[in-house]
Amino acid sequence: MRIGGPFGIALAILAIAVSSIAGAFVFEALGYAPCELCLKERIPYYAAIPFAGFAVLFAARGPKAFLRTAFMALALIFAASAVFGAYHAGIEWGFWPGPLECSGPLDRARSVADFLKQLQSVKVARCDAPALRILGLSLAGWNALISAGLAALAAFAAWRGGSLVAGICTKR
Repeated sequence: MRIGGPFGIALAILAIAVSSIAGAFVFEALGYAPCELCLKERIPYYAAIPFAGFAVLFAARGPKAFLRTAFMALALIFAASAVFGAYHAGIEWGFWPGPLECSGPLDRARSVADFLKQLQSVKVARCDAPALRILGLSLAGWNALISAGLAALAAFAAWRGGSLVAGICTKR
């Protein structure tokens, strides 16, 4: 079986989605604690990975209508993920305020004992302070770019319905 056309696109989306989640887990294992929004940004990937697996299956042996539906679902999921990633990156750049739970003012302790108790019990990763920047972008920014690219790729595959995609991707 050739890795081209809708099969190749579905396989690429699956590989990139799995790699993105694996990368998030690696950064977490290296000590970069995710904030609450970072954890929520993973949810679209958890939803998209099974759809991408179905797209691979449908591209290999399934009905074209199911394949197109899987690509449309992937396009919607990753478009929403791109918007959410851009929202989080905007919070990190200070363009708009974030949720109070992870970017609001810190509670003031009433006494030194309360302060020490808070230090021992609370460790919150801030949503407005990126843990890491790579080439000037935070991980939320990279998520927005990757998700937008995956949404465009899936939308292209859904729009073409597999027929033109197969011709474009398998020409030598």
